[in-house]
Amino acid sequence: MPQITNLRLLFSSAANHPNPSSFLSSFKPNSFFKFNTKIPTKLNKSISFSYPFFTCLSSSSSSSSSSSRKSHRYNSKSFNSNRRISSSNSKQSDMREKRGLSSMKMGDEVEETKKMDMAAGFNKKRAEGRDKSSRPKDLKLKVRRLNPVNTISYVQVLGTGMDTQDTSPSVLLFFDKQRFIFNAGEGLQRFCTEHKIKLSKIDHIFLSRVCSETAGGLPGLLLTLAGTGEEGISVNVWGPSDFKYLVDAMKSFIPNAAMVHTRCFGPSPKSDKIPLDNLEKLNDQLKLIDDEVVKISAILLRPSSSETNGLKKDEFALKSSDISVLYICELPEIRGKFDPEKARALGLRPGPKYRELQEGVSVKSDTKNIMVHPDDVLGPSVPGPIVLLVDCPTLSHFQELLSSSSLETYYADVASMPDENHKTVNCVIHLSPALVVNSNDYQKWMSRFGGAEHILAGHQMKNIEIPILQSSARVAARLNYLCPQFFPAPGFWSLQQLRCSPSPVINEGTGLKLCETISAENLLKFHLRPYAQLGLDRSGIPATAASHAIIEELLSEIPEISDAAQQVARLWQKNVDAREAASDENMIEEPWLNQNYLPSCLEGITRENVEIVLLGTGSSQPSKYRNVSSVFINLFSKGSLLLDCGEGTLGQLKRRFGIQGADDAVKGLRFIWISHIHADHHTGLARILALRRDLLKGVPHEPLVVIGPRQLKRFLDAYERLEELDMQFLDCRHTTKASLAAFESNYNQSDNSEPLNGNKIDSINPKVSDSSLFSKGSQMQSHWKRPGSPVDGNLAYPIIKNLTDVLNEAGLESVISFPVVHCPQAFGVVLKGVDRLHGDGRRIVPGWKIVYSGDTRPCPELVEASRGATVLIHEATFEDALVEEAIARNHSTTKEAIEVGDAAGAYRIILTHFSQRYPKIPVFDEGHMHKTCIAFDMMSINFADLHVLPRVLPYLKLLFKNEMVVDEYEDLEDVVTLAA
Repeated sequence: MPQITNLRLLFSSAANHPNPSSFLSSFKPNSFFKFNTKIPTKLNKSISFSYPFFTCLSSSSSSSSSSSRKSHRYNSKSFNSNRRISSSNSKQSDMREKRGLSSMKMGDEVEETKKMDMAAGFNKKRAEGRDKSSRPKDLKLKVRRLNPVNTISYVQVLGTGMDTQDTSPSVLLFFDKQRFIFNAGEGLQRFCTEHKIKLSKIDHIFLSRVCSETAGGLPGLLLTLAGTGEEGISVNVWGPSDFKYLVDAMKSFIPNAAMVHTRCFGPSPKSDKIPLDNLEKLNDQLKLIDDEVVKISAILLRPSSSETNGLKKDEFALKSSDISVLYICELPEIRGKFDPEKARALGLRPGPKYRELQEGVSVKSDTKNIMVHPDDVLGPSVPGPIVLLVDCPTLSHFQELLSSSSLETYYADVASMPDENHKTVNCVIHLSPALVVNSNDYQKWMSRFGGAEHILAGHQMKNIEIPILQSSARVAARLNYLCPQFFPAPGFWSLQQLRCSPSPVINEGTGLKLCETISAENLLKFHLRPYAQLGLDRSGIPATAASHAIIEELLSEIPEISDAAQQVARLWQKNVDAREAASDENMIEEPWLNQNYLPSCLEGITRENVEIVLLGTGSSQPSKYRNVSSVFINLFSKGSLLLDCGEGTLGQLKRRFGIQGADDAVKGLRFIWISHIHADHHTGLARILALRRDLLKGVPHEPLVVIGPRQLKRFLDAYERLEELDMQFLDCRHTTKASLAAFESNYNQSDNSEPLNGNKIDSINPKVSDSSLFSKGSQMQSHWKRPGSPVDGNLAYPIIKNLTDVLNEAGLESVISFPVVHCPQAFGVVLKGVDRLHGDGRRIVPGWKIVYSGDTRPCPELVEASRGATVLIHEATFEDALVEEAIARNHSTTKEAIEVGDAAGAYRIILTHFSQRYPKIPVFDEGHMHKTCIAFDMMSINFADLHVLPRVLPYLKLLFKNEMVVDEYEDLEDVVTLAA
């Protein structure tokens, strides 16, 4: 046992050294050996140390996490070298040594596995879905001690979706020891990250409707909470009726779904629809929570039954997403101050009975034959504030709201109501859309609550120009100033344009205003406790900076950026030498940038051909500056495509193209392709599909084809029990080269019509590939990991035929998926454009080729798929120094991504999917960037500008020269998501 001998020598030397602390501090980590697991923490009590030496000895590498370092810190007492170890303690010490040796053996196994992964170049367990993150957790709900009196409480509008009009706003009900969130639309987590709103104390999440608009941000939020701290956090999630189907759907990609405690209320139908027999039960007031600090109840609303006129009973039924909820939050009254003089006068002696009276319990007098009641000795009580959250999505729902008898006690105009039964509402937060809120009938209903404050948190026109994500908007404005060609100005309309819009969604109407209302703003509060502060609080509303102010700040911070912007503009001028274009003293352009090579597929290309828009360029979870993965391929008049669709994709589309432009883009989608099942790549999908369904309602159209890993179908199938998504699903395995060749072969045998790709047959190689997905000598034998194995596609055949028609309309020759090394069922994709006629009308120009890696380690399949690519969009999660972490998580470093592109001969490489430890710009080596550029959110790269792309990179580096690598990573450290 050489390690144990070394440890004893260390003890002995330290004991005999005149200054043990200085002796131990002279050793660096790993100077003798390294531990890879925890050292037993129960040391012999007769030995104590003044230096936490196990911190040094247990540090396995420079990449150890901060949580590991914290777990190895010990509070030590002074070292006493004169004390001896007793024989019994010696035996215990020997046992601990054996346990320590066992730990070292386990550590050796871990180290051996790590070495094998390093040799293979990927984490095999993670690729197979057998790593630690895939194991289920059963997180327990925390029990918190509540104080109903000495507490701070308020409701706060978190404003999600107000500038892009795409999701329901969220509302926070805050108490010292508890947090309640109402609605979790897309972008909630990103908003809270920017404004440092801690979500770690959330106990309950309530949904006013079960649909993508109100629950789109729920999966990402739950994943973050499950990864918070060492244990994770469990929450109750409340929703009407069949809300459990949404949670069941999330289990396909949230490995720790056990920590979600679903609380469904209202009628529980046996089928996926609510029959008419149960509709009359919906208007009952349902008590959900009743504890020391708050009582929360719900009233269910449905569309008016008048809609059933003319329909047979079995022809009309409601889906769960049609049910809406009105929530009532009531704080308990605070009893008046106890008067000891009155108590003594009624014959009570000081003691326990005083406390009982203060708690509302009647007691018997000590000296008189009477009962003393709390009201006899307490001053006037302070009534508990009441807040209503109303989500009335349509005027049809409003008819049911008017007829609800459960609200009678809350109206101020009911004369027949006894005073003791009447309840005063202090604040009503309206999540209803402007079309409903501004109707005359709704205004009259609002006035029934007397002097209550009415906060309009629905989609209000005035908020459309106010960016919710101000940090991201600030960076976008700076990028636009430097290079407007790649970073166009945001697409929001001005208020003047909106008022002229014929769209009923935008026009708010001009109903009669019967009561005062307040338009909600981000972080607007309504204080509930202490009572002296009851009312509105605008102090937390963030100030908005105009674009010109942001640019003035930039010019004062980096004066040379003005000249840089002019130099960038000159890059687009024809016949300007590259060196001349970057001749200023601050920008010394590298020799390799002076190249005039242009691939044949770009000859004569116009600006109306292809544009790549990077909607999300971050990994794992949304941050202030980068949203999660999504790439929008704009084919202009031929439609558009989406490659991955992380949370917030719709909002990003609206920020880039404006509300109307985003609607047009969604209507024009040809298909959506999803790389793998991790939440940061697909949780924005339902919102996009739901919007497309609504936009095309009543218009003849085909369901949208969604191509993705087979686990995604489980999520979409379960979700469709809540709301119709109007889509067809196609497994990525059905779009591999081998599978498409098999389909085409079968098609040609059964029918002599045109081949499936609409072009030449040999564009899809009919030969079955024998190549291995992984490095030689480390083959993985699971059937899905054999890319050459054709897939039985009897069910997929009609969808593939439909996809073929879609490709022809979009001007695409093929879309081919290929397996990559990340997790089970992870894919990359190749998009190939059709050949086109040159502008001179005499030559055929070969079609362009876009390759998107998804999340992956470098692998042969990716290199092969990228041969001759016009653009390779490759993930580069980590900097080059973190290659071990990249291998452990099956991601790539910047250098590795560039090497893949170089090996494949790609013309241009776009790096994306950066770790959130690089909030603004990642770490990279300029020496490798001769045909590469760093992606930013909203970056729009037209194929006509590809020749300029690498030349812009030095200027981008100048723009961020003062930025720290980690400016918000420390905030993210405590909420590391499990969906990396």
